[in-house]
Amino acid sequence: MNNAQFSADFFKKLPYKPFCSFGKGGKTLIRSKKHAIQYPLIQVNHIHTVQYLIFDIDAPDAYLHFFDENLPVPTWIAKNKKNGHCHVCYELKTPVCKTAHARLKPLRYLASIEYTYAKKLGADLRYTGLLTKNPIDRDWQVFLLNPVSFELDELADYVDLETKPKSTEEEKKEVSGLGRNCMLFDTIRFWAYKAIRECLGGSLDGWCTKVLNEALIVNGALLDPLPYSEVKATAKSIAKWVWRNHHSAEFDVWFGAKQSNRAKIGVTKGNVSKGGRARSQQYSDMRQEALKLHIMGKSIKEISEYLNVHRNSISNWVKHSKKHLT
Repeated sequence: MNNAQFSADFFKKLPYKPFCSFGKGGKTLIRSKKHAIQYPLIQVNHIHTVQYLIFDIDAPDAYLHFFDENLPVPTWIAKNKKNGHCHVCYELKTPVCKTAHARLKPLRYLASIEYTYAKKLGADLRYTGLLTKNPIDRDWQVFLLNPVSFELDELADYVDLETKPKSTEEEKKEVSGLGRNCMLFDTIRFWAYKAIRECLGGSLDGWCTKVLNEALIVNGALLDPLPYSEVKATAKSIAKWVWRNHHSAEFDVWFGAKQSNRAKIGVTKGNVSKGGRARSQQYSDMRQEALKLHIMGKSIKEISEYLNVHRNSISNWVKHSKKHLT
């Protein structure tokens, strides 16, 4: 990889005013790209997107870890000349947004890749990735290894993906990296699906403020909280999406299906009586939902897929309901 070409491309992709620092213990500053590029530590990812996956490996042989684990050759490695500790970087071909509701699926995928790679590389799971060893600064020994950026699928092909288990509240607090963004999304959006019903008489601004306050509470419980700007952007994305879609059939079906699936899980675990009143009410609600969708013009197949119920049952429900309406 040509050094001059890499430097120009790297500079072009930097945030407009990146964070930068002279080192651990020093102040974190905000400077223009022209000045920030002169600091040994610099912010390479834009605040709301991930262009580079960076891994912080504190080991004297850190440079060899990707090779030992049969991982792809990184874009670059910046090595501390004194102790061998490294920042290992993989550049993404398509940046992934960390704050948009519509982009939650690729964010989950990337978070799983990040967590799996970090474990294999022996990287610091608590590293936030805000400041990175500047790959064009002379303080580090830099290896420009791979000029080809990566699609997420290409990175995933090298590993069996795993995610950090979050079965308890304490484990949720310990979530790290991009997993924090996913956890915040999941916690706030499921809260918002219910909370919106009590706020329909108010304003969008009031609703956004309510969602932001809830997001700040959830973020504050993390051992390594996300920056305020990320929390604010995430809360705004969720608030606007829920406000815009809460009245749609898709929202009702999605949320209703989720609720019915939880009820089914509860039955399998013995939390609800299989022949009792709860099950009867569950089917009654789903029958009503099926009829509503049928009246809206949805086909039996579409309703079956929405509600996760066999087509024969949907057909019977619709026919039975029509008889009572005539």
